[in-house]
Amino acid sequence: MKAIHFIIFSFLLVDYSFAQGDASRKKEFNLENGVALQGYDPVSYFQGKPIEGEDKIFYTFRGVNYHFSSSTNRETFKASPEKFEPAYGGWCAYAMGENGEKVKVDPETFKIVDGKLFLFYNFWGNNTLKSWNKNEPVLKANADRHWQMLTK
Repeated sequence: MKAIHFIIFSFLLVDYSFAQGDASRKKEFNLENGVALQGYDPVSYFQGKPIEGEDKIFYTFRGVNYHFSSSTNRETFKASPEKFEPAYGGWCAYAMGENGEKVKVDPETFKIVDGKLFLFYNFWGNNTLKSWNKNEPVLKANADRHWQMLTK
């Protein structure tokens, strides 16, 4: 009987750990009204042009909500969510690389690098994608390091 209680307790502990991980992960993401990418369909970026998703076509991956423009895109995402999630929790890649700050983005200013989605600030005549392109290898390495420190 003790073994059964131990097994049940172990499952509950694992489930609790995942829930805690999801909650802390959600805090790190750039969310608007609880939704990543300001409601844009993450799969659409990899199809060449970001498209706004629909509220009724959604999926939650590890505590983060995503909207999709079609059920097909939702199923594509579900099959491999890590492939489609934005780098640095959807915060500006340039700002993350420059100084490790979480800065808002224009969801239509993006770049796919090595199969990963990067988003950028583009307001008031300041398009940080242009600055990123001038020094991408250094900024990307810095951003990776800063993001890892932020999410520990």
